[in-house]
Amino acid sequence: MKSILVTGCAGFIGSNFVPYFLENHPDYQLINLDLLTYAGNLANLKEAEGCERYTFVHGDVCDRNLLENLFNRHDIRGVIHFAAESHVDNSIKNPGVFVQTNVNGTFTLIDVAYKYWMEKPFLFKSGYESCRFHHISTDEVYGTLGETGLFTETTPYAPNSPYSASKAGSDMIVRSYYHTYGMSTIITNCSNNYGPKQHNEKLIPTIIRKAVAGEDIPIYGDGKNIRDWLYVLDHCKGIDLAYHKGSAGEVYNIGGRNERNNNYIAGKICGILDELRPKAEGSYKDQISYVEDRAGHDKRYAIDATKIETELGWKADESFESGIIKTIEWYLNKLA
Repeated sequence: MKSILVTGCAGFIGSNFVPYFLENHPDYQLINLDLLTYAGNLANLKEAEGCERYTFVHGDVCDRNLLENLFNRHDIRGVIHFAAESHVDNSIKNPGVFVQTNVNGTFTLIDVAYKYWMEKPFLFKSGYESCRFHHISTDEVYGTLGETGLFTETTPYAPNSPYSASKAGSDMIVRSYYHTYGMSTIITNCSNNYGPKQHNEKLIPTIIRKAVAGEDIPIYGDGKNIRDWLYVLDHCKGIDLAYHKGSAGEVYNIGGRNERNNNYIAGKICGILDELRPKAEGSYKDQISYVEDRAGHDKRYAIDATKIETELGWKADESFESGIIKTIEWYLNKLA
């Protein structure tokens, strides 16, 4: 049974990935390393509790001694690296934390993996030839788009926030370990995820909880910023495919082909809430308010997922309209 180290899986995407992966791959042992900062919550992983093939370790990806001990103790044969500071607003207030975790943490982790798996550049240790390092990144490294066009795997990097700059830096580190040392690396850059277990600070959970609480629903600027929305379980399936079937050294963009602006998102959620949990009077849309725009707010992101669709056979199963209903129902149950 192979042991894979997954990082940051008490957070949103990772906590959806762990139960999916355990269910679909009974031949793997998962070791989850998470520092449990504000965005990490072990309650997100209740489905994995009691599973003999799952182990949680509380710790920091920047801690080299801890990482070396984990690789030795569990004979780690693969890494899927989710751990990252990810909220743009927080990166504007405290960018140093993002550089430390996203850049230094990624470097420390991949360097420990390199030294454990390989004798020297381009020479794996006997029995470790299939070891792979999969880095989870974001479409925000590409910057912003105009009214037309899509991000592809060859789009030049142009990050516009401390968060996206730190993710771009971590992507470059992973790329360098493929080209310089011959490691088997994969990078996936995803569009905006949504779904169960997302942290309250993010847009969609904020709209839902503010609406239900009877509070103003804050929308940045004019609400016309556009994102390509990807249901989190579709993302997990893409990660699984890329890790197992992707070509070493390649980048795969994972997007939902669901471009929606923030005004549409807020209106759609409010409309569904009007049906599922109607107010005594009026509509939840009455609570929508506009606030000062975020500094450096990118106007539009949209991903061309053709590469992963054609080469690996991935496709998004959920449209935004189907996925958002599942998401709202999950949050209403949680809030209840």
